[in-house]
Amino acid sequence: MIPSQRFLPYLLLVVLGALVYFAFPDQLPLFSRIAIMAIFVMSLDLVVGYAGLATLGHAALFGAGAYAAGLTALHLAPDPLLGLGIGAAAGTLVALLCGPFILRYQGLTFLMLSIAVSQILGSVASKLRGWTGGDDGLTGYANSAVLGLARFDLYGKVAFLYSGVSLLLCLFILRRMMASPFGLSCVGIHQNRLRMAAIGTDIRAQLIRIYAVSGCFAGLAGALSAQTNQIVGLDSLGFELSAEALVMLVLGGTGTLYGAIAGAALFMTIHHFASTMNPYHWLFIIGGLLVFVVLVPRDRWLDALGRRLSPLLGGTKRSIRTQPGQRRTGASS
Repeated sequence: MIPSQRFLPYLLLVVLGALVYFAFPDQLPLFSRIAIMAIFVMSLDLVVGYAGLATLGHAALFGAGAYAAGLTALHLAPDPLLGLGIGAAAGTLVALLCGPFILRYQGLTFLMLSIAVSQILGSVASKLRGWTGGDDGLTGYANSAVLGLARFDLYGKVAFLYSGVSLLLCLFILRRMMASPFGLSCVGIHQNRLRMAAIGTDIRAQLIRIYAVSGCFAGLAGALSAQTNQIVGLDSLGFELSAEALVMLVLGGTGTLYGAIAGAALFMTIHHFASTMNPYHWLFIIGGLLVFVVLVPRDRWLDALGRRLSPLLGGTKRSIRTQPGQRRTGASS
């Protein structure tokens, strides 16, 4: 891949971010949340899309990072970067503590155990009211200026830039990681465990590693959420957050980091505007999108989109469907 193509996704994100910053100054908090959720969904994609582990308890890692960052700002130091590092470490620690146990199992058992971990952490956070605030949430902390230069403002400008830069860095790191031999081995485990074991791959060790990496980025997303919102609630550990993240991933497409970003942006945008217009029935739209994604093969609507765009591309019918010789796993993304 030539350098210009390699850095094209980052350039497109920067251009899109600049357009959002100047065209929608009143919606910057929304786009900050989209960037944070995109990081969280990318971390989920590592487990679901690349390693092939279905989980509905990923919020445990997100919430651990959020509470760790909030407690750091409240009791230790208000530096945002310190809180970001501690939040990422907290997510990694939770993944390393529970991963070796729950990764012994597959399928429905793993799914239920991941939910159990999230519920246990939620119960612990609810009981430790002196530290977490319980049902009222963790509040009363503030962050200092980012790099000593810019403080978080009421308009969300600093939070938007802070979250956007974090998203770009996370995307860069994860793309390089999943294109490495480690990332490709995780894709191989997803596709055929028996074959990977036959060539000498330590399946369980690789899964624990990818789960820990996922926990690191989920904890980082949780820390970003705590810092930009200045409140951490029990919903950051709840089942609903895990389910919504999985819906975002399905909407954008599993196994591609870009799909995680697109799914998070689509879901959060619909959530914001549809719930504003009709707070009771906005989920009907999300349900319809999910039905469409599940029932209509991606190759079919990509081909239809290619035919629609062919006049703009020079009049030739160009298919943007994945060719037979190309990988569908997104490992090179």
